[in-house]
Amino acid sequence: MVSEDDVRRIALSLPATTEKPSYGTPGFRVRDKLFARMRPEGDSVVAWCADVGEKEALIASEPDKFFNLPHYDGYPTVLVRMAAVDVDEMTDVLTESWRLRAPLWLLEEFDRDP
Repeated sequence: MVSEDDVRRIALSLPATTEKPSYGTPGFRVRDKLFARMRPEGDSVVAWCADVGEKEALIASEPDKFFNLPHYDGYPTVLVRMAAVDVDEMTDVLTESWRLRAPLWLLEEFDRDP
């Protein structure tokens, strides 16, 4: 199970990330582009996917971990149940979401540094 503190720690460990409220909940931005946010209920995180197809594949393969709400239909974002993932899984989800939203120069720098 992942806590809000875990999400915050993971997100803020990624380069050029800041925390700024998004719809009244903690949101995490890379160079002012939102890449993750906590849902108001405090039990899930919204994260970006490469596309809607990837989102649908994640939900189909692990519906206990990944889900959608009508508000996010048609968008390449997936909701992650914090109680269903561990810190390593959340790190992977947040890092991939960050990668999808970060500028190219920052990705190149991130990939270059160990």
